[in-house]
Amino acid sequence: MERAAHAPPSEDWIIPQAWADYTPQEHATWDALFARQSAMLQGRAAPAFLNGLDVLKMGHPGVPDFDELSERLRALTGWTVKAVPGLVPDEVFFRHLANRTFVAGRFIRTPQQIDYLQEPDVFHDVFGHVPLLSDPVFADYMQAYGEGGLRAGSLGALKRLARLYWYTVEFGLVRQPEGLRLYGAGIVSSYGESVFALDDRSPNRLGFDLRRVMRTQYRIDDYQQTYFVIDSFEDLLRQTLETDFAPLYAGLEAAPDLAPDAVIASDLVLSRGDQSYAQRKKAAL
Repeated sequence: MERAAHAPPSEDWIIPQAWADYTPQEHATWDALFARQSAMLQGRAAPAFLNGLDVLKMGHPGVPDFDELSERLRALTGWTVKAVPGLVPDEVFFRHLANRTFVAGRFIRTPQQIDYLQEPDVFHDVFGHVPLLSDPVFADYMQAYGEGGLRAGSLGALKRLARLYWYTVEFGLVRQPEGLRLYGAGIVSSYGESVFALDDRSPNRLGFDLRRVMRTQYRIDDYQQTYFVIDSFEDLLRQTLETDFAPLYAGLEAAPDLAPDAVIASDLVLSRGDQSYAQRKKAAL
């Protein structure tokens, strides 16, 4: 999560979205990003994600109005979307999730940043995250994660829990009858990683294991070297609700961290990567 703090506008960090202030260029940037991603994700993203785009009417032109989006979302799963000035402190973030509020930045990238920017913008936050909040099971998982985050702070385990968020909510893959599909927001909002995560020979694709995920470091500045694959949202939620995290965290204290590209004997290896991406990238410079 790596959530840095701007000066808080209020205790809950919520600010007006100020939808009327978006410029025609900003709406056009959203439309260009939406058209590109929604087209290429057909047959690649999890059906629940694609269904969310449809039922939330996110194909309407322009940056979504959070009030209108929240009205549709609340009717489906009880969630709402609120604007914040940027990344917020962990405790604030977890508290909002626990109360079924997803906080999103209101700014949108410039045309020069169309393929990458470091801090999440409204396209990453809303296009990437919000469609799955229309799915009842995934919506429950996100609330459970927020509740777990509020407990993890007192246990000194935020680093472990952040890894779970990273490898599920941001960069997760899920098995489907047709094959692996994308659901992580960091993938589905990235044109390049939407291809890389499924098709490239470089990354590992490993079966999801809660303890293994919490030992695994990750990259924040490039494509992932390992993706973890869940069997279903139902199984992810079940593991989250049935696991006693306090002894899990305690047991992990003696377990060394694993590198982002590591494969260990106990892994369920769906495809072992050749880790060639870094070499190919260097050669292209």
